[in-house]
Amino acid sequence: MEFETDQASEAARVTISMIKSDDPCSKLQAARDIRQFTKTSHKFRRQFSGAIEPLVSMLRSESAEFAESALLALLNLAVKDEKNKVKIVNAGALNPLVGFLQTDNSTLREYATAALLTLSASAINKPTISSSGAIPLLVQILKEGSLQGKIDALMTLYNLSTQTENLASILSAKAIPPLVDLLKNCKKSSKTAEKCSALLEALLGFEDGRTALTTEEGGVLTVVEVLENGSPLSREHAVGTLLTMCESNRSKYREPILKEGVIPGLLELTVQGTSKSQLKARTLLQLLRDSPYPRSELQADTIENIVSNIVSQIDGDDRIGTTKKMLADMVQVSMEQSLRHLKQRALVCTPDLPLGNGASKVSLK
Repeated sequence: MEFETDQASEAARVTISMIKSDDPCSKLQAARDIRQFTKTSHKFRRQFSGAIEPLVSMLRSESAEFAESALLALLNLAVKDEKNKVKIVNAGALNPLVGFLQTDNSTLREYATAALLTLSASAINKPTISSSGAIPLLVQILKEGSLQGKIDALMTLYNLSTQTENLASILSAKAIPPLVDLLKNCKKSSKTAEKCSALLEALLGFEDGRTALTTEEGGVLTVVEVLENGSPLSREHAVGTLLTMCESNRSKYREPILKEGVIPGLLELTVQGTSKSQLKARTLLQLLRDSPYPRSELQADTIENIVSNIVSQIDGDDRIGTTKKMLADMVQVSMEQSLRHLKQRALVCTPDLPLGNGASKVSLK
């Protein structure tokens, strides 16, 4: 084991010597070797941190082959290594990376987006990345990039959005239309949908964001579809988005939300969503009811009354039937959930029984 460690240290020493040399062929080979060494080994990422500055210098080469090899090596060095992430940015990598976002070389553009995604995971790097001019370029990739490029750009923008001062920059770069487009076309229960929904909810804290969503064709409908078919977290963000709209200006946004058929999904959330989703769904149902009085002046409404009130605003002859169907669906869901809870409680109260001869299904790794 000690011999292997010595061998690894010697390999790192020789490779770093090559990357620092003046010979272009040695530098190129060293960059490729570093990429291979650091693919899966955190130990090598630490040992090769001394190669970061010469690799960043290679990013400025006029040779696309040099730049690509250095970029891939830096990308591997940054994965799951906070110190390397910060060191790469401090070494001046952002300027060439932002340049690659604007290049006609689609490969470099995609690798640079992936690198920024990794670097933006560091809270220390976020202000520097935000001030580098990367945000509008990332939104452009969100509009026009490859599918992987769009996803990486989304994730990077999401990382940067956790600093609230960046939300205005993301919004001013007109991020809402490509976010809606990506959300329309991705699986509603995916991680991509979760990040899209979270970013949309944050951006709709601004009136410009709310206007952009409602004027985008299918914008509100797409959020409603996530509310109905998304993962629990996506549904929480979706109902939060609609609630933010309605709370900001009920008279303006009530009808655009209602006309997309949001009620069945909201009813289901009141019994099946996360605790936050349930509360937000009930609050939104109250806001969607047709009443001239502020919600604070109303007596506590039953869900049945709220649904009846909303359905009375729906065009069509079978309003009573629609109301009954909504309530029946809600009761069915509630009964199913209650039955599951009873079964779970019964299992908890059941005394431990011998396991017999069967082996445990939980494997040790």
